[in-house]
Amino acid sequence: MMNELFKALNDETRREILNNLKERDMSAGDIADLFNISKPSISHHLEILRKADLVRSEKRGQFVFYSLNTTIMDELLQWILTLKKT
Repeated sequence: MMNELFKALNDETRREILNNLKERDMSAGDIADLFNISKPSISHHLEILRKADLVRSEKRGQFVFYSLNTTIMDELLQWILTLKKT
């Protein structure tokens, strides 16, 4: 799980997607509109973020909306803190 998490965070576009999702849930189309890359590329980035459990997806009508999964962030921060010597 950690490998997928770090792989997902290692890309600037994916980090920017996460930053945008801090503000509000967004559809894949809304997210794609923020970037100058193809919609299939955005879908690929969203799938990597979803597999890493960094975002959640929910179908609403004909659209899929994405939201930030803060639980995994809390777990990551807790793990990082265990690495710090006291």
